[in-house]
Amino acid sequence: MRRTRAASRWSTEVEIVVQFYDLDPMLIVWHGNYVKYLEVARCALFDSIDYNYPRMKESGYAWPVIELQLRYAGPATFGQRLTVRADIVEWENRLKIDYLISDAASGKRLNRASTTQVAVDIASGAMCYYSPAILFEKLGVQPT
Repeated sequence: MRRTRAASRWSTEVEIVVQFYDLDPMLIVWHGNYVKYLEVARCALFDSIDYNYPRMKESGYAWPVIELQLRYAGPATFGQRLTVRADIVEWENRLKIDYLISDAASGKRLNRASTTQVAVDIASGAMCYYSPAILFEKLGVQPT
């Protein structure tokens, strides 16, 4: 029995086709390239809430990734179609996104990951210990 996580309220999926230049000498995707796949999904997720990187900068906040976790379950290979799902799972004090990378044809899980980002006030360079109001606005939720 395969367990799948339900998508969050803020979720998106992208499809990626593995390119030759992403492979290592063993002809599987080099582990570091999965980070690039996460970024593609994260950008699509931010676009879906109209808070992509240019909008973040306009709002006065940068959102650096401060933590990244990857768990590999299986390799991806040249020409393979991957589905990368990104879900916002925390937003009140930090922005945590969970990811699932799977084979697009079979749905087999290849990788689970998460990133944590925090708001940094661009003008002062100070890290915020709470998410700014603009994020709540973009998510359509009220701060608690």
